Amino acid sequence: MLRTKFTEAFGVEAPIVQGGMMYVGRAELAAAVSNAGGLGIITGLTPGSPALLREEIARARDLTDKPFGVNLTILPAITPPPYEEYRQVIIDSGVRIVETAGSNPGPHLPHFHDAGIKVLHKCTSVRHAVKAQELGVDGISIDGFECAGHPGEDDIAGLVLVPAAADRIEIPMIASGGFADGRGLAAALALGADGVNMGTRFMSTVEAPIHDSVKQRIVEATELDTELLFRPLRNTARVASNAVSREAVEILNAGGQFPDVQHLVAGARGRTVYETGDVEAGVWTVGTSQGLIHDIPTCAELVSRMVAEAEEIITSRLAGLVVAREGFAA
Repeated sequence: MLRTKFTEAFGVEAPIVQGGMMYVGRAELAAAVSNAGGLGIITGLTPGSPALLREEIARARDLTDKPFGVNLTILPAITPPPYEEYRQVIIDSGVRIVETAGSNPGPHLPHFHDAGIKVLHKCTSVRHAVKAQELGVDGISIDGFECAGHPGEDDIAGLVLVPAAADRIEIPMIASGGFADGRGLAAALALGADGVNMGTRFMSTVEAPIHDSVKQRIVEATELDTELLFRPLRNTARVASNAVSREAVEILNAGGQFPDVQHLVAGARGRTVYETGDVEAGVWTVGTSQGLIHDIPTCAELVSRMVAEAEEIITSRLAGLVVAREGFAA
């Protein structure tokens, strides 16, 4: 068993979190991860409305009696979702953990904390992590440049970002981006994190509610098979490399603007990928960790395997490297 500040504070057995993923973080996946000892996360905006989120939370409760959370990604928009209504559904449903991402979580914190909800905030830089800690979040998820989705604009990989954040963060902190196995978990702990957050790895599990062809595409892909979309617009997104994403990147790199690629990057097309298995139907997010993914296990198999491998690395492989110097105790 691995005991960290994160497992203690958030009441889970394994320091492994399934992060919120649009169209992927549904009740069946979140419940499977939680049943395996990790922390499963329902993606709050995926159901499509506050009322449907309430049903999704209830569905997860039917599938697990372990702690699970809800992701609430707060992004600026011309017509934003009714975030206050989503927040109230989370509170009224008795959820005890929320993963926030996107904009400043400050306006939502008093409401969540008054309801006894712990808030885990996703950040892509040390400065944002420090600010979130000052605001009073209960935990930090620090995302390195390897991650799927939006890795920020600093381009700092986890090997530097995680220890840099650990030097400044006192509350529980988990590392995200590039993690897929026990080696990564052990490395994250060595770098100062209290666990890991994984998205791409959980996409390729039996319980992930996406088409098997997408899971197999991840297994077959390498760490080179992603594209950095929206770079010229300073809104970088790491997505799977396919004909659609490459065309969008080419248009933007040639000076195009968002309206020029809007038809290519529409969310509905990405959802079609997950539902039909046509990996060329649209843009869909995936991280470089796909280069480390070689099978499609159950969530229980994955979590137990990762913990066992990390324990073996920490207690045996690394310990075996320490030898006594002549004249000194080991």
